[in-house]
Amino acid sequence: MSNSPSHASHLRFIKPEVLSRLGNLELVARTVVEGFVAGLHRSPFLGFSVDFAEYRQYMPGDDIRRIDWKVYARSDRHYVKEYEGETNTCVYLLLDVSASMAYSSTPVSKIEYACYLAASLAYFAQRQKDSIGLVTFDKTIVNKIPAVCQLGHLSRILHALNRVKPIAQSEFQKPLDAVAKSLRRRGIVVLISDLLAPTGDIIRGLHQFRHNGNDIVVFHIVDPQERKFAFETRGQFQDLETNRSVSVIPELVIEHYLKSMREHSSKIRQKCGALGIDYLQMETTRPLDFALYSYLSTRRKSM
Repeated sequence: MSNSPSHASHLRFIKPEVLSRLGNLELVARTVVEGFVAGLHRSPFLGFSVDFAEYRQYMPGDDIRRIDWKVYARSDRHYVKEYEGETNTCVYLLLDVSASMAYSSTPVSKIEYACYLAASLAYFAQRQKDSIGLVTFDKTIVNKIPAVCQLGHLSRILHALNRVKPIAQSEFQKPLDAVAKSLRRRGIVVLISDLLAPTGDIIRGLHQFRHNGNDIVVFHIVDPQERKFAFETRGQFQDLETNRSVSVIPELVIEHYLKSMREHSSKIRQKCGALGIDYLQMETTRPLDFALYSYLSTRRKSM
């Protein structure tokens, strides 16, 4: 069985620009997750169509009485039943709400896409009976909701996501260090950001979580124009975080710009790989099932 998101390419449901028309963030999350789960149940790569929060693969020494033989008959693999207390995981969503996340060259901005993803992960985690926490940050911690598993907690997280305003400059090391020191229980840390910061600051911000034994998945949110730089005429480019403007002739800077972007992404990917951190770049036009599949892979490794 492959854990690569590329193997989930057949799990199509709704594109981000269509989700944006739904308006309600809870409806967006429900639509994404239910479409994803329905796809998983049809997926030959997972090998079974069950509520996977309650199952894991058989390991030597497990009580054979807990093997689900119906699942074995469908998948030709041994899975054992687990109980809620055995599978509960703490999921910490870290959402970058700095000003650069407001950029958009498509109907869906980076911050809107990031909120769709965070809401979908929260909804999915609730379905798994996991504890969910949310931290929004820019140069400081903007909002922090502790990870709990209780009725009504998802609504609190969705309400916080609806209120995000990307207006300040970004910082990684200080706010992430503060969050890492405050976590009382190991779990899955999910960073959602455009990662427009020095590579060293980003990796140092993540290192403490890894040092404390957390599993980490990084979703690098990218607008299509940031990847292609498909501008044709001279114009004023404004830094959303500093408000500084500069006149740019695209054909004179495109080669240097694209090289710098590739090197930045490559360094982050390599550093994350060295630390055992899962990394996935998500363009804002990309369906969210890729991100959910990557998250599910991380969650299964942490169990």
